[in-house]
Amino acid sequence: MIPPLLRTLATGSIVLLGGAISISALTTSVLRRKALINKEKFGKLCLYCRGKGFYKCKLCNANGTIKWSPLYDPLFINPCVCPTCEGNKIQRCLNCLGDGRV
Repeated sequence: MIPPLLRTLATGSIVLLGGAISISALTTSVLRRKALINKEKFGKLCLYCRGKGFYKCKLCNANGTIKWSPLYDPLFINPCVCPTCEGNKIQRCLNCLGDGRV
């Protein structure tokens, strides 16, 4: 059996710890949202994707496939899915990490 004083102390510490964690999570989310709003409001558009966050794949030239052969053999050239854009024909901008703002 747990003594009542120890039980009260444990309950109080759990409540305080839970409150601190929830306040920390709330503060973090509010600050992230504020930073995002400021970035959208005052940030410059990305020069590479023009603020869209994506641009056409440069490896496959927005085709979705590349011509590939395991050895240089002009008789057997296989079309394969582009490894950069995974066949989507666009890739995420690496300059602004897809946000559209620098």
